[in-house]
Amino acid sequence: MGIASTVQHFLDGRGVAYDVLTHDRTLRSSTTAEACGISEDNLAKGVLVRHRDGYLLAILPASRHLELEDLGVWLKHPVGLATETEIAKIFGDCELGAVPPVAGAYGLPGVMDDSLEGFEDIYFEGGDHRTLVHLNGREFRRLMVQVPHSHISRPNH
Repeated sequence: MGIASTVQHFLDGRGVAYDVLTHDRTLRSSTTAEACGISEDNLAKGVLVRHRDGYLLAILPASRHLELEDLGVWLKHPVGLATETEIAKIFGDCELGAVPPVAGAYGLPGVMDDSLEGFEDIYFEGGDHRTLVHLNGREFRRLMVQVPHSHISRPNH
């Protein structure tokens, strides 16, 4: 499958420089990072969250776990994880579980965890379990300039 067409059009339409890397199929972000020889801190993931006004994409490193309570405090109302059916409907050109952390590409509001700040390189699933998109940190920050930042996660371990 490769990079999802929605993501590709979004990045190309904004003149974002990126590389596409392929790897053996993996189903967990920690395994993806290991297979690609990158740090989980540099592997961004998207988590679709449902709230009273619709959906929100939380963007955080693979090395961290989304804190729903912290996100709810930031939004000033409770949130919950979207179901697999909801995820499949919104990310129709992606494999289940391979949610690209590019909220704007799918017309979603987003929030980025503060721990993704300042990296030289960022990687993320391109829409399947075999493809990573690589951006340098400057390009990723430019892509996320309109996305608010907050502390919404904790370390996995």
